[in-house]
Amino acid sequence: MALVDLSKQVALGIDIGGTNTKFGLVNHRGEILVKGSIRTDEYKNPEDFVDALYKEIQPLVGEHSAGKKFEGIGVGAPNANYYKGTIELAPNLPWKGVIEFGKMMTEKFGAPCKMTNDANAAALGEMMYGAARGMKDFIMITLGTGVGSGIVAGGHLIYGHDGFAGELGHTIVKPGGRKHWSTGSEGSLEAYASATGIAITAKKMRAEFPESMLNQYPEEAINSKTVHECALKGDPIAIEVFRYTGQKLGEALANFVMFSSPEAILLFGGVIKAGDFILKPAKLYMERNLLPIFRNKVRLVFSELDEADAAILGASALVWEK
Repeated sequence: MALVDLSKQVALGIDIGGTNTKFGLVNHRGEILVKGSIRTDEYKNPEDFVDALYKEIQPLVGEHSAGKKFEGIGVGAPNANYYKGTIELAPNLPWKGVIEFGKMMTEKFGAPCKMTNDANAAALGEMMYGAARGMKDFIMITLGTGVGSGIVAGGHLIYGHDGFAGELGHTIVKPGGRKHWSTGSEGSLEAYASATGIAITAKKMRAEFPESMLNQYPEEAINSKTVHECALKGDPIAIEVFRYTGQKLGEALANFVMFSSPEAILLFGGVIKAGDFILKPAKLYMERNLLPIFRNKVRLVFSELDEADAAILGASALVWEK
């Protein structure tokens, strides 16, 4: 049997966001050979969007894959169905309904295309290129504007029967709690542990404590970054915002641990820049709510992937997935 030279293989990773779409050509070592982006929201139908992607990407593929084997395309997108290659009812994209995006990409580029949601892609990227190398059981939690997740068990990403498994951000952590601004559910993890949720918590807490440094900022400037800045200066209310957020996150993580008994939980996204302000209470409340057989076994680990490139790397990892 002939040996395969992995260094000669390249894949295209595409991350579709509501505003921008990022793409990059990636080799098997996780090196991005070339990357770029286009606006997602400028294209009112998916056909024009695919045409624009092709126009931007195809010359780059031709230039940077000379002498290499182009293995295929991986796409991370909101509400992407791994099994069907579709984007379904994505609320933050300009195209409504069910879009057969994978089929459109394959027909346009003449290459196989695999798809999943962005958090699942991040989990695959972490398993192939990042802190989860060598792990077969872990959970990826992305803490950004929202809360996403990817669950890996036995070395395989859990997709569920319909391709949409792993929406841990929408599990209820406080029944009858804070109403989610988009889904309308009450008390979901995303309503508390996302950057959006942190801003809501901060605005409520600063209103109760006029002496807080947070009151030096106008309403529209209150976000996870400004809360972090105040926490670093020792503001007790900003620190309490992160403690409360970490508590809600930790309580949820305890449930997730008892569900799948992972080796580690990886945290990724802008919110983790708060560091120990959020990590310590998350760890404390996770351990406090675990059964004894699960305690002190699960590591909380920050992602090793560069935030700017993680989405591209994660999407490209779909191509290498067996």
